[in-house]
Amino acid sequence: MGSVFEASDILQIAMRIEENGSNFYRYAVQVAKEEDAKKMFSWLSDEENKHKIIFEKMLSNVERHDPPESYPGEYGLYLHEYSDNNLIFKKEVMDAEMSKVTDTLSAIDFAIRRELDSILYYHEIKGFIARDQHESVDRIINEERKHFAILSKMKKEYC
Repeated sequence: MGSVFEASDILQIAMRIEENGSNFYRYAVQVAKEEDAKKMFSWLSDEENKHKIIFEKMLSNVERHDPPESYPGEYGLYLHEYSDNNLIFKKEVMDAEMSKVTDTLSAIDFAIRRELDSILYYHEIKGFIARDQHESVDRIINEERKHFAILSKMKKEYC
């Protein structure tokens, strides 16, 4: 039995995760009161955008999975909805948790959980992509670990 998703699907989902992460960090800039926290959240947003570009480059090197569509872009919308509602940034969880993100510390806590979820997801996707792409995913995992460490350090400063 084949997998539900192809490598191109997994990479598109990873790109969406990075988009969602970037969007969250831009939101965190708005709720943070401290200037250093605003700068850090802005930097983290930029980092997520860089990761998306890496996944876009990886996607250009794999065979695209383009199933039949009822209308143009249907499958892409499906992947976005799937990643938004079933993975790291689940809509229900996001709505509930985002209502609690009202300051720097709550934004840090939220971000720490999402970075750890991302690390786990990226470890898992390596089983769906070619071995020669693993190094790129490992680089992103290491970057996400750095983000986790930075956020953990920030949390200690604000507790």
